[in-house]
Amino acid sequence: MEPFRLGVLGVSGHFILRVLNPLLKSKKVQVYAIASRNLQKAKDTAEKWGFPVYYGSYEELLADEKVDGVYIPLPNHIHAEWIKKSADAGKHIICEKPLTLNAKEAEEVVEYANSKGVKLMEAFMYRFHPKWKAVKELVEHGEIGNILSIHTVFSYSNNDPENIRNIKDYGGGALMDIGCYAISTARYITGMEPKRVVGLSCYDPVFKTDILSSGILDFGITRCMFTSGTQMFPQQEVTIFGSAGVITVTIPFNDFPDIKAKIIVQTGLKTREVEFDPVNQYQLEFESFADAVREGKEVPVPPQDAINNMKVIDALKESADEGTWIEL
Repeated sequence: MEPFRLGVLGVSGHFILRVLNPLLKSKKVQVYAIASRNLQKAKDTAEKWGFPVYYGSYEELLADEKVDGVYIPLPNHIHAEWIKKSADAGKHIICEKPLTLNAKEAEEVVEYANSKGVKLMEAFMYRFHPKWKAVKELVEHGEIGNILSIHTVFSYSNNDPENIRNIKDYGGGALMDIGCYAISTARYITGMEPKRVVGLSCYDPVFKTDILSSGILDFGITRCMFTSGTQMFPQQEVTIFGSAGVITVTIPFNDFPDIKAKIIVQTGLKTREVEFDPVNQYQLEFESFADAVREGKEVPVPPQDAINNMKVIDALKESADEGTWIEL
């Protein structure tokens, strides 16, 4: 079977740094085409990294009949536009998180993609790492008892006014960019949706984006507490507290592909470190998506998951503005 021919809309730094290299090694996915609104930029990128074709507009790439699907790493505020245009062109779509700017928009694009008969998946790469699948299994089998609390910290330091993460109109800010991971992991581990949330945010006086956002997600017996920051010392960790133990996920989101990953499990018996052979979660993500398309199966992260995650983000924003709990 021929590899899944992938088109990339935009010359994204994230794509070049983290996604491209593993896909160049993949036998299932071919990085086939890249498009930029700057033709020279597309040409230079294609020649440097071996893309067979390149285009000076996204529309031209979508018109290429050889492209099986597209990856959308564009700024958040134009995700919806290009999801719809990609669907119109009959291309399957893997789109960077968050899928859209709000839940209503997410519902619209999911329905639109369905109406066009194309598959759509939000690109939460952590879901494909074996260590997260192991955490899920340990929780489901009662290794640490009932889950009572999940604490997450995810932060980095970025003060560049030109960076899309610091532009409010582009959907920038801590909650949208990295707080979404804390929400997603809590929902993934508990297998539930929160009943209510409360959020608190601090804003940059110049950028007007939230640079520090915290939240509490109330799942009933379980609570998730998180902090996300864009002007903090870089840090990331997820700790899951149960009635009979604790699981700590080290480097939960940006794990290195060339060293062993690990989780730390504490129970009444002992504390142990569970290691996992090096893998590239981005390669696993794109290959799993390609398999779903080829085999006519549901994508590994269903689009409804993206809608549900966006509902929580919307509620946290509303809570931060209103200063009160928001029910979902």
